[in-house]
Amino acid sequence: MGWKPLVYFWDGGWIAVGSSRETVPPHSHHAVQVTLGLSGPIRLREADGDWITADGGAVRPNAPHSFNGNESTYAMLFVDPECHEGRWLRHSLASPVTPIPAKRYAAFRQSLLDFTTRRPSAVEASEIVRGVVRALCEGPPPARRMDERIARAVAFVRGRDVRGLTTEVVAKEVFLSPSRFAHLFTEEMGLPFRRYLLWRKLSRAFDAFGRGNTLSAAAHVAGFSDSAHLTRTFYQMFGLAPSVMLGTGDFYEIPPMFQTELHTVTGHS
Repeated sequence: MGWKPLVYFWDGGWIAVGSSRETVPPHSHHAVQVTLGLSGPIRLREADGDWITADGGAVRPNAPHSFNGNESTYAMLFVDPECHEGRWLRHSLASPVTPIPAKRYAAFRQSLLDFTTRRPSAVEASEIVRGVVRALCEGPPPARRMDERIARAVAFVRGRDVRGLTTEVVAKEVFLSPSRFAHLFTEEMGLPFRRYLLWRKLSRAFDAFGRGNTLSAAAHVAGFSDSAHLTRTFYQMFGLAPSVMLGTGDFYEIPPMFQTELHTVTGHS
């Protein structure tokens, strides 16, 4: 891929700006992905379906997809699907891979171009990202919220070192049997609990790398057995090795800007 991205990251997501010409093979991850061409169209496709060429596109969480930068400079945004705006954005997408209409993209394209001409401050970058996400959310926020037991489980996982966590430990915390918890978690979140733990580890490793750690140190901090385990997981979820995707870019940490939904209503018994 050979790119040197400009990256702003926070707990729950990041935005990277760069360019490439290579095709990223099919992969899936637990984030809403928004990719926006800044100097020309980009290409996306669902799993092994037909390629979509558009100014921008969005991908639902856990949806297998491929990407091609089409030799364009682009912004790639990853949003936590558990936060209020992430759930809203996910429900706004008509299909697993959804093109973004040019008219809607035009409303915020100019603000994204700031990333190509200068280094916005943390506050400016937060405002740009928040504006992009909210511009892409359609209609009212989803009325149905996450099952409160799964919301508590997610909050429990996010607040702890995931290295010692198991299905049994988290199920006990929310007063469910391991089998019932595993079933309900997959139903609510769209992926098995063990894969979600891998996603949280990967997010933590990304943050550690962004703060200047080596891949080996980031793997240790996040709870991977070694850098090879981190690389395999990264490849499964992003279609590329971390050394390729993260390149030798410039990383800036910014404060979280989206609210995590912890107050929920029950939807299951």
